Amino acid sequence: MPSLTLPQTSSEGTPLSLRSPGSSTATSAELPTADEAVAHTLLNCLLREVSGPERQSVVTDGRLLLRLPRRGVLLRVALRRTSLLGAHRFTGPVSEQRDGDWSEMDWRRLAEYTHDELSLRTGVRNEEFLEQIASSHEAVSTALAATRPSGSSDSPLSAYLASEQSLLFGHRFHPTPKARTGDPRSWSAYAPEAQASFPLRHLAVRTHLVAEESADPSAPAALDRQRSDVPDGYRLLPAHPWQYETLREHPALRAALDRGDVLDLGPGGQPFAATASVRTLYDGETFLKFSLNVRITNCLRKNSSYELSGAVALTRALAPALADLAERFPGSAVLREPAYRTLALPGPDGTPDRALFEGFGVIVREGLPQRLAPGTTPLLAAAVADEYPTGAAHISRLLDGADEQTALAWWSAYLDLLLPPVLAAYFDHGLVLEPHLQNVLVCVSGDGMPAQVLFRDLEGTKLVPEHHADTLAALSPEVAGPMTYDAQRGWDRVVYCLLVNHVAELLAALADLHPRAESALWARVRGTLQAYADRHGCPPRLAALLAGVPLPAKTNLLTRWERKADREAGYVRLPSPLAEDILRDTTGRTR
Repeated sequence: MPSLTLPQTSSEGTPLSLRSPGSSTATSAELPTADEAVAHTLLNCLLREVSGPERQSVVTDGRLLLRLPRRGVLLRVALRRTSLLGAHRFTGPVSEQRDGDWSEMDWRRLAEYTHDELSLRTGVRNEEFLEQIASSHEAVSTALAATRPSGSSDSPLSAYLASEQSLLFGHRFHPTPKARTGDPRSWSAYAPEAQASFPLRHLAVRTHLVAEESADPSAPAALDRQRSDVPDGYRLLPAHPWQYETLREHPALRAALDRGDVLDLGPGGQPFAATASVRTLYDGETFLKFSLNVRITNCLRKNSSYELSGAVALTRALAPALADLAERFPGSAVLREPAYRTLALPGPDGTPDRALFEGFGVIVREGLPQRLAPGTTPLLAAAVADEYPTGAAHISRLLDGADEQTALAWWSAYLDLLLPPVLAAYFDHGLVLEPHLQNVLVCVSGDGMPAQVLFRDLEGTKLVPEHHADTLAALSPEVAGPMTYDAQRGWDRVVYCLLVNHVAELLAALADLHPRAESALWARVRGTLQAYADRHGCPPRLAALLAGVPLPAKTNLLTRWERKADREAGYVRLPSPLAEDILRDTTGRTR
């Protein structure tokens, strides 16, 4: 791939396009305000996790009515489109009923009502919740006010980076999708939606104070190549400049700098671009996943010591399974994470200082050249499936006004690439991939048709213990424990990420273009699952899925409210659009 060249911004602020824009081209006027985006996201969460499961919602006369029963509030919002999964599209302001009349309300009041309802429902208090919603609102406002790139992407790399940096609103079923620690002025230089691209901060560390592991002897070269002026007896440790500023006054680091055990070489080398996860950066050759002592959405984005070792251990352990999947499903591939490096300065007890060990940990992830099919352009699935067309990768741009049959053909081609390898990974290899929208790249050919899918981020990849007893026994409990899900929890994670987070959201974006095709789009999902079952066997969990058992949806709102770790998140069950009777039209024919 060519060296990193970010698209130029334009004072007009018009979106990029992969191809000549047609009638589907969006303008900024079609985007919601930050107030509406935050309010609609809160409603999505309340409907899915609170009011929906408690039968406190109804769709009537083109509106959603939703009650918060403990707070005693009835809310209303207009609908752009209803959804078979209940993931409706909203439009305009939210209103509340007062003394028999409807009054518009702002996002702050809705946030307060949500806070009150959750307090009464759970018996748990969360003093930071409203502040995090406000942080997310401020981030959305900042992104909407910024100029956006203009003109065509002149290479697959620039088109890819534009897709990573196009997400202005974030996860629409997360209450604080854009919340970040600190003032936006401090992090905007590193934010993907600000089209951030910057050089890394480089440290030279005495060799005996470097900790690293590698599943491939050549993998550390991705770190070493960043700088050529490292003195003898030292190793290069690239650092995210934001993280360096956070940790530079740590006493042990200051002492090491004063002694000369660590040298600050300053910023340098080729610029890296921020991807959608914020802390993972890309230069066109290699992804580097850094630690950031910054809370983004739920979590402090720090590479824990077990995650550093776990990435390399998984890359080793998964080699046979991934080779099998690549041979059976050549339209898919997984980006490995073959190395990490960090700073191992001794603390008071003689062991490496944990804050520095984890804070400066950097994971090497394979770049696109290693796995990308020739002649294809990779695009972040979340950008393709976004509710609003904020970038050139959006499905409305790829299809560019195509008719319903062309849209269905695109969808079938994509499902054939996406679903089978994820199912085979689970059923045949006890491997829980996490193919949510931010972990998958849609690789399209010149005409915009899907040609390949790439899966990434081994942090979310887990092993089912009964399939991997020997591998897990060889690892320390600290590393092995977080690397596993039991079979049922692993299946819930697969179905949620694959069908609810990913397939349903991309299907929704297609249904926005062709609303009458929604049941036909779900029928294609069922058909792809059935075809897999016919070819590869139909274990009981897949049979239940095809029979239309409820689908698991992760409780992002309740998990955030109760301040739980992501792996401890619960699920609510959604009525499945996969049951055959839902897919029949009024004549009894399956669509």
